[in-house]
Amino acid sequence: MSQDLSGRTVVVAGSTSAAGVAVVHALSQAGARVAAVDILEDRVQELAAAYDNVTGYVCNLADLQAVENLATSVRNDLGPVDGLIHLVGGWRGGTGITDQTDADWDFLHTSVLTTLRNTSRAFYDDLAASPAGRLAVVSAQSASSPTAGGAAYAAVKSAAEAWTLAVADGFRHLQGGNGSPHSAQHSAALVFVVKALVDDRMRAAQPERKFPGYTDVSVLADAVQRIFDLEAEQINGQRLPLTAGQLAGAPA
Repeated sequence: MSQDLSGRTVVVAGSTSAAGVAVVHALSQAGARVAAVDILEDRVQELAAAYDNVTGYVCNLADLQAVENLATSVRNDLGPVDGLIHLVGGWRGGTGITDQTDADWDFLHTSVLTTLRNTSRAFYDDLAASPAGRLAVVSAQSASSPTAGGAAYAAVKSAAEAWTLAVADGFRHLQGGNGSPHSAQHSAALVFVVKALVDDRMRAAQPERKFPGYTDVSVLADAVQRIFDLEAEQINGQRLPLTAGQLAGAPA
């Protein structure tokens, strides 16, 4: 069931991935103004053209100045931002510790962590000021149970989780936590945890594969909608597993 997000402005970073497209669709259907951000211009334009309430932005999210310019453009076009959904990532792995290459590390560090740091800093004040500010990232179970072959990936995902939980601490200190005199908690930063994501295109490419334990991108999209109606204090700083087709630990 769609939430009513009319009046909310949500930035989706990494909007042209399968997960991004699903999240943009869900947010649009719920009535949000969506800033669909990606580095792939043709795909961003195609995605934005499909919805009246989606505006496309092309940005290299690894470039802080470009992200700060993006934030200014989004505010000018759509108003203050209420949500930042970070879906930028990728996978690189090897056969063991000695096979973790510098090239793979640099790719993962840039695509996963640098883009998160840049976007969360650029939009932090908006999210802190919003009555329902939300920062959400997607992490992997392997961040807390890493393998030698996925060492670089797990390490970078763990760092992204730590950064997100630090943002949550910032919100907590600003909004009623630790003796703060300010108003009650209304902004939250949280981590969705999956084994991996799956979509229809992946299933069609490997029809014999069952993808056990994988989370469909539609489940992620539904969870993204729901966090705007959940109490900020309940979800701020939480790692929320997306299991069994639902947002684990959240009320139905």
